[in-house]
Order: sequence, then structure tokens, then C-alpha cells
Amino acid sequence: MTITTTPGRKEPATDGDRSAGPPDPTRRNGAVLIGFTAVTNLADGVMRLALPLLAVSLTDSPALVTTASLALTLPWLLTALHIGVVVDRFDRRMLLWLAGAARLAAMGGLFAAAVTGHLTLVRLLAAGAVLGVADVLAATAGSALVPAAVGREHRPRVNAWMVGAETVGQEFAGPFVGGLLLAAGTGLALGAIGVTYAAAALLLFLLVGRFRPAAPAPGTPPVPVNTRIAEGLRLLWRDPVLRTLSLTAATLNAVWGAWLALMPFHAHQAMGLGPGEYGFLLSGLGIGGLIGAATVTWVNRLLGPRRAMLADLLGTCAMTALPALTTSLWAVAAGAFLGGMGGTLWAVNSRTLTQHKVPDAQLGRYTAASRLLCYGALPVGTATAGLLAELLGTRTVFAVTSALALTTVIPFLRRVKAADLTGTSTP
Repeated sequence: MTITTTPGRKEPATDGDRSAGPPDPTRRNGAVLIGFTAVTNLADGVMRLALPLLAVSLTDSPALVTTASLALTLPWLLTALHIGVVVDRFDRRMLLWLAGAARLAAMGGLFAAAVTGHLTLVRLLAAGAVLGVADVLAATAGSALVPAAVGREHRPRVNAWMVGAETVGQEFAGPFVGGLLLAAGTGLALGAIGVTYAAAALLLFLLVGRFRPAAPAPGTPPVPVNTRIAEGLRLLWRDPVLRTLSLTAATLNAVWGAWLALMPFHAHQAMGLGPGEYGFLLSGLGIGGLIGAATVTWVNRLLGPRRAMLADLLGTCAMTALPALTTSLWAVAAGAFLGGMGGTLWAVNSRTLTQHKVPDAQLGRYTAASRLLCYGALPVGTATAGLLAELLGTRTVFAVTSALALTTVIPFLRRVKAADLTGTSTP
């Protein structure tokens, strides 16, 4: 097993390193991946705003409008595990191009329907489903590609910038640009999304290296798909550190799902906030995420990655506890800031740990299994919080979810040691 640390030079690898990678790239690959993430997430942010708004123009049914968002997210539950198998068998850059082609086809179809006046809800949902599957493929392949594209010592920095680019694209620039484009015209908005996806695909030509997982040994019998899926699930479950990280993230995502679902109602009814004040409150999440991405290397050096990840558990607890304790806009916004910053610290360190610890041949399947668990917790938290709020009130639900976030602290401290996170911070 080898890892390349400089172009053309190979040295012995440790257990967590890639078994078959390209020459260790220069800063070029890192810059390409950050640029690709920024451009793609900008388009995603615009698209996630555009599709539900287009659905509103096509139907008066609230239930049918929500199907636009469902079409984008449901593929994570239906296709993630199988896509993980695909990512572990084929060239990951080619899969990113395939996802880009699917996105272009979907946006091209929507654009043609919009400009000719033939846009229907069925066509919108079909395009949303294609975009959703493409998102699963791109997210899984992109995460699995990083270790082959970026040397070990550069991954914390690249992961931090990629998470920051995701935050900017999804929470700030994308919705803002999407609103402007839709105001200018539906066709313009859809066309701009397609052009942006095409630009992202072109950036991938600048990557240097080989991005296909190591082939099985000659004569190795083919492994059934279900067996390969089970291998990824077993890896997640049998490794105590990976299992703890995934279960912790799933619990925190359920808490976040509850907070995001209840906060609009709570802000209006209990806090008496107007739209502008509510926007200020929510901006705390994004600003915290950006600052977390910009300072994660410094925080890791100061506290260590383990304490930095612990900060997310405590930040999420504070984010959900403050609405239960006070109606102060500044206090609740401060809690949102802590939650957003902690979430970024967790995302960067857990992503880097995974890239070090999981074998390259299983990275796609592990990533798919972990994200299925984590992303699946969001709608569970949302639905449960809504039911409990009807019975107990929003403040009680915020208190319960804060306690739920707090329960993750002891398992995390018991299972995840500082030695497990060695190498996730830049020396």
C-alpha cells in the first residue's frame, strides 16, 4: 500500500491512506475542487429556490407544492446505497461528469418547456427527481474523490474551503441570485442554472491524477450488489469511531430538522418577529458557518479536532435551548450563530477523518450509508417536532431537542479519542 507525497515519488503508507492514487497533486487540484464546489452549490442554491416557486405558479395545492422539494430530497433515501456501490467501482471524475450531464439534460428540458409555455407540474417533478439523483451521485463521488486528488496534509484546508463554498452557495449567494433571476424571467433563471452546471463540469478537466478505485485482483469473482452494500453498512457499524460519528450526526440532524421546522412559527408567534428580523435571526446560521470554515484550522490548532467537534454538540444544544429560555432576538440569533459555526467545525473534521480512515475501495459505500443515516434524520426530526409542538408547544419541544443534543456528548467523549483524529488538522 502506498501514498504519493510529492509528484513522482512514492513512500510507505499508513493504514488510513489511499492504496492507489495519483501523484500527490499540487495546490491545483485543491483549487479546482473548491471552485467546482462553489460553482455547483451556487447552481444548487438557485435551483432549490426556483423549483418550489415554479411549483407555486403551477398549482394551488400546498401538498403538491411540497412535492417539488420532495423530488429533490427523496433520492437520498431511495438511491444512496446503490450509488455508493457505483462510486466504488467506476472513475469518480467520470461519475461527476455523468451527474453534470444529467443536470444539464434536466435543466434543458425545463428551459425548453418554460420558453414554449409547456411547463407542467409533472415535467417539473420529473426534472426534480433527475436533479435529486444527480445530487446524490455528485455528492458521493465528489467526497470520495478528494483523497485521490489532494495529499493528506492538504485535506483539512481543502475540506474547510469546500464546506465554506457549500455554505455560501446554498445559504447566501444561491437564494439571492435565484430571486433576482426569477424576477427577470423563468427562462433566464433556468438557462443560467444550466450554464452554471456546465461551467462546473468543465472545471473538472483541470484535475490532475487518476480517480478510479483500485480494481479487484484478477480472477476475483464478481460480488453481488447487495453484498457490496452490506460491506459498507458493516464498515460503518463495526468501527466504533465511525459508528459514533454517524449516530451523533444523525441525532444532531434530527435536532436541526426540528429547529428549522419550528423556528418560523415560534419566531412569529412567541417572539413577535417580522420578516426582516427573522431573516436576521437565520443569517446567524450562515455567518457562523462561514466563520467556522475560515477558522477551523486555527481552532483545531488551538483546541484540537476533538474539542472542536465537541463544540458542535454544545453549540447545537445552545441553539435549541435559547428559544426555550428567552424571546430575545439577539440571544436566539447568537444561538443560531453557535450552531452554524459548530456544524462547520464538525463537518470539516468528520469529513477529513473519514477520508483518512476509510479504505478507498469502500469510501463511496461508506459515505452513502453514513449520509443516508444522517440525511434521513432530518425529515424524522421535522415530522416529530411538528407533532409534539401541537401537543406541548414550541418552547417545550425546543427544550426536549436541546436535551437530546446533550445526550450525544458522553458517547462522543467515550468513543472518539484525540488519537482517532490525529492528522485531521494541518500541522
